[in-house]
Amino acid sequence: QVQLVESGGGLVQAGGSLRLSCATSGRASSSYVMGWFRQAPGKEREFVAAIGRSGINIYYLDSVKGRFTISRDNAKNTVYLQMNSLKPEDTAVYCCAAGSYYYPSTPWRGMDYWGKGTTVTVDS
Repeated sequence: QVQLVESGGGLVQAGGSLRLSCATSGRASSSYVMGWFRQAPGKEREFVAAIGRSGINIYYLDSVKGRFTISRDNAKNTVYLQMNSLKPEDTAVYCCAAGSYYYPSTPWRGMDYWGKGTTVTVDS
């Protein structure tokens, strides 16, 4: 069993930056592929980024490439999402997830554990 706790959300102006953190407990995060997902009001959950166990394999939603960076510190059992050049359309609840696999077409399918999320609001 793995527990995931996100932090770092908040209100930011368009063009600003935020850094989200996801702390894991219960089992070493190095055992898992880690991902970030988001859900905006009235919309379906959307994959944002994922990172493999060693940090070498990284995947992004096209619309965040060049603006968001996912990273992990396995010694701290923490995964990060650095978000720069934020846009109002990035407003959502951001959740991290841990799982065994990354499926390119259905990333959520490989995730077994989910955090409750942290809210990001980007004001225009």
